[in-house]
Amino acid sequence: MNRRQTILLAMTAAMIAGAPGFAAAQDKVRIGYAISKSGPNAGGANITQIPNYEMWVKDVNAKGGLMVGGKRLPIEVVEYDDRSNAEEAIRAVERLVTQDKVDLLFPPWGTGLNLAVGPVFNKYGYPQLAFSAVTDRAPDLVKRWPNSFWFLGTSSQYVDSLTALLKKLRDENKINANVAMISVADGFGIDLSGAARKGLVDAGFKLAYDKSYPVGTQDLAPIIAEAKSSGADTFVAFSYPPDTMALTEQSKVASFAPKVMFLGVGAGFPLYPQRFGDNIEGIISLGGWSRDNESTAAYAKKHTEMFGRGPDRWGSQVGYASLQMLEQAVERVGKIDREAIIKELQNGTFDTIIGKIKLENNIPKDAFWQIGQWQNGFFVGVAPQRPGVATMVTPKPAWKQ
Repeated sequence: MNRRQTILLAMTAAMIAGAPGFAAAQDKVRIGYAISKSGPNAGGANITQIPNYEMWVKDVNAKGGLMVGGKRLPIEVVEYDDRSNAEEAIRAVERLVTQDKVDLLFPPWGTGLNLAVGPVFNKYGYPQLAFSAVTDRAPDLVKRWPNSFWFLGTSSQYVDSLTALLKKLRDENKINANVAMISVADGFGIDLSGAARKGLVDAGFKLAYDKSYPVGTQDLAPIIAEAKSSGADTFVAFSYPPDTMALTEQSKVASFAPKVMFLGVGAGFPLYPQRFGDNIEGIISLGGWSRDNESTAAYAKKHTEMFGRGPDRWGSQVGYASLQMLEQAVERVGKIDREAIIKELQNGTFDTIIGKIKLENNIPKDAFWQIGQWQNGFFVGVAPQRPGVATMVTPKPAWKQ
């Protein structure tokens, strides 16, 4: 073959490779995510989401990669810091799609950022597996963004479970009908407190105190003092991790120990029992685990071995389960066809560390505990009422100094 023939063959090959409809054999799967590695959301992201991403990628790559069309393809990760900023998160997700050409996207941390990037996920047709977001808008968002999946459910689901617990205690004359409620002033706190105002009042409770506070507030002593003087037996805080830590510490200092103390995100974090020891006894919060689930116990053990700390006792197991569902959906579809993967997630039944999960309108139903309580060092599920539920302990013990 002379030099001219070689050049012609090379040019022909290049033209074929660039022609419409030509697809080179895929040799890896690129997964991208923008996550809060800095800013106020970093604590939650580093506990609930980043470890799950890293663990799942390691587990899948240890098997040779994602099974795609009968062949295992290794996962390559592209990640950015969204700096806990909605505009930065949107830019980063756009960059992952348009410049990095990732095959799949993972969601950011928190209700606010998931709502912010939702239109971008939908625009490009990527499944959005939100497992650190709670909103009553989820059913409507699913209609608008059928690619979105809201694994933690709706605010009303949590409020209904909490209200049922409180109503039972009130009817047993263990608490009075007064509730002191505070909430962080962002999407998470606004959504949950809005649902709680209606749910609690409809159940015959009186909001003796109701106040929101700006994101980043650390001096919560004035709010605690006002809640303490309200006469409420129940204190409800829809708080973010730094606030939850501050509320616990400052409530202890103020000797504020209501009969029922519900705190928000962070009460299920591994740092919480490490920091407060026996004082966590009786605290209730979002989430909860089953004592007798061997799969979640093995997951927690692996998590501890890999990261030197246990998982979040709310969103972590749900997050890892959602990634298992994605893996099974890809395998069943047999290719990186995002539209088909979304349909499989919508309609399939999946085996996860929590158990079998089937979504209804892109939201799990009765798959997870919604309210948990620290009992003898374990954050056990106390609501809703279903097999395996633990009995809630009340009143909360007084603080130990």
